[in-house]
Amino acid sequence: MTIRTLFIVFFAFSLSVGYTQSSDSNSAENVQKERKKKKRKKRKKKYKLADIDLSHWKVTTPAGNGKKPLEVSPPEILDYATNEDLKPFMYNDSVRGAIVFHAYPSKATTANTKYSRSELREQMVPGENNVNWTFKQGGIMKGKLSIDEISRDADGKYHKVIIMQIHGRLTNEQRDLIGQKDNNAPPVLKIYWQNGKIRVKTKVLKNLNATQTELLHEDAWEDDKGYTFKEKVGFRKFRLEVRVSEGKMTVVLNNNEFKTYENIHMRKWGIFENYFKAGNYFQTRDEGSYAKVRYYTLEVTH
Repeated sequence: MTIRTLFIVFFAFSLSVGYTQSSDSNSAENVQKERKKKKRKKRKKKYKLADIDLSHWKVTTPAGNGKKPLEVSPPEILDYATNEDLKPFMYNDSVRGAIVFHAYPSKATTANTKYSRSELREQMVPGENNVNWTFKQGGIMKGKLSIDEISRDADGKYHKVIIMQIHGRLTNEQRDLIGQKDNNAPPVLKIYWQNGKIRVKTKVLKNLNATQTELLHEDAWEDDKGYTFKEKVGFRKFRLEVRVSEGKMTVVLNNNEFKTYENIHMRKWGIFENYFKAGNYFQTRDEGSYAKVRYYTLEVTH
């Protein structure tokens, strides 16, 4: 082989190597670009919001001047994420796709209670408390939720928190009939998160022969002994459903366990109007205590 031939072969080989290196470099750059694109897409996918329409809910939080808590109704509640007063108590967890309700002991409490809350109150007509529903009209509330954080008491047990309610309400005529200063009636249903389990309490009549007028008084009713579902939900996501119809109320946990109330107490309760509540009604005034409840979905139908 001549020197000229060797030179041509070497030159051709050099070009080939250079082209291969250049191709490899371009290929590596393309791979890196694709990876960056995928990462950006993942970050976008991770930003999620709760599936909750707030146009028929009012929120009450521990914030407020003096002893009166802050309440925000529609349409203002729709801007909760940018409301500086609400931000500490009702805010987005955009990684998990949930609204977090945060509560701790505060002087700002609602009437007839010593406990504070970051809790939604159903408003069938946005901004209006005087339009509610009866058991005869019925209703269903469904929610997917979890406990985010919660403090412990002196004995090391987690504090209790009410996560759903059905609250009774007097009509204006009923209020005036018994001479009461407000429209407040007892809650017929309270659903607790208690040491990782779901516990339900409802109201029963003290005197089954009470008159229609006597039924309207809060002291005509008392709490039942309560019922605790078998499944321990702990800090995992779980589903709750409350179904109400004339003379009947059913609570469902994770579409698996059912507790139904269908008795004279439920039939008698038909005298009241009602509204659903959901969120974080914290059940202690221990110093330094707090609770955070995540709601991923919440839906009401009538």
